[in-house]
Amino acid sequence: MKHVTLDLTLFGVSENINTTVGYTDATTGNVTPYEESGLSEEMRTYYADYLIDNAEPNLIHDQFAQKVSIPKNGGKTIQFRKYDPLPKLTSALSEGVTPTGQSLNMGVVEATVRQYGGYVEFSDLLLLTAIDNNLVMATKLLGSQAGRTLDTITREVLCGGTNVQYGENAVSARHLLVGGAASGNHYMTVDCIKRAVRFLKNQNAEKINGAYACIIHPDCAYDLTNDPNWKYPHQYGDSRELYEGEIGMLEGVRFVESTEAKVFHAPDLAADVRCLPCLEDSFTVLNAPGEVSEGFGVGSCFQLTLSNGIFGHLVEKDMVGRSIVYYDASNESYQFAKIVGAKYSEDEENYLYLDRKLVNTASATQETLRTAEEDLIYPGEGGMHGRDVYATLVFGDNAYGTTELSGGGLQHIVKQLGSAGTADPLNQRATVGWKATKTAARLVEAFMVRIETASTFEIGAN
Repeated sequence: MKHVTLDLTLFGVSENINTTVGYTDATTGNVTPYEESGLSEEMRTYYADYLIDNAEPNLIHDQFAQKVSIPKNGGKTIQFRKYDPLPKLTSALSEGVTPTGQSLNMGVVEATVRQYGGYVEFSDLLLLTAIDNNLVMATKLLGSQAGRTLDTITREVLCGGTNVQYGENAVSARHLLVGGAASGNHYMTVDCIKRAVRFLKNQNAEKINGAYACIIHPDCAYDLTNDPNWKYPHQYGDSRELYEGEIGMLEGVRFVESTEAKVFHAPDLAADVRCLPCLEDSFTVLNAPGEVSEGFGVGSCFQLTLSNGIFGHLVEKDMVGRSIVYYDASNESYQFAKIVGAKYSEDEENYLYLDRKLVNTASATQETLRTAEEDLIYPGEGGMHGRDVYATLVFGDNAYGTTELSGGGLQHIVKQLGSAGTADPLNQRATVGWKATKTAARLVEAFMVRIETASTFEIGAN
């Protein structure tokens, strides 16, 4: 078999025009361009369904939501409805007396829909050489893109919830979660799940089909599924319908696994360096250049006085808006601050302007966190020393809502060669793309818990 490699630049294809549009005959291999074959309504429906089918498997975070259809000509605001529970009636009825009737109290959570989308542009020149059905491949890839995009929109809303549990509640903040150490790691455990279930039960959160639901990353599932009480789907002993991505059940919680589960990843502080060494006399904390202060104060500066190349990277990178953590040995606590500005002084000293001290961990708690690397400055977006932190979501019924994606929610759009009119006078460009209208909202905060843990592994940003 002879393989041919095509250099698309030889065809004069621009940066964003990277393929072609046409139908390939499975028997002859001949490509029929759209302007000759046309795209019938049946084919449009076929490709639209194909895109949606490829998008839906990625919508793990949507499958437990209260879904509201997108109304046509109904404005941009969607209402998710919830009913308040009726109070207890502890007074006895009077004989022959009809009691006063009750009213249902319906709460409304409003959310504004937004549009998202993307497309691929095709060149007509490749019609002469194409042997693959590029529309099928483009639709498949765009469906995956649409699914991951829409799933992430819901995920970010869910991960903004207010009920956060750090491991087994051993620490009080994300940047104190330990992973990868010889001991004392805060990994996903059965106790983490039991604590979340206890919280939901105390909030009277209703179960979904007899169990609470959980979205978990494979790295955290690895740390959890070795428990002897873990049940795989074939061990349920009933004929319940499985969720997309369901991997098992534990402590009355059904688990759905997804690589799209939220990971809080801390970028490196310097080029290829996650943490920076806090060497002797390498830093001081200032209220103003030249004025030493104790601890971090509002508008204070963090001065790095060594010009050894490593610290020089710290200011050269875009650090404004990021957070850093360092261990203050003077009072055995971790100091956490946000960088609000940077300055490179005339005497070649680097200053990072910090916001304020947010966390001061007591020395009693510190005993369980102490490691051999206390002299590191590490990024504050993840766990201890910049370790990846995973979000595992456990929730009950009606905890959140999303828009229904059928109909006006997700569309497959094909523009044939020459369809742009005078904007494409030589019929050189065609496009295939997707567009979706989407929003998500947390409806009842008390019905949802986010468990943050480290893991045996690290995955990076997602």
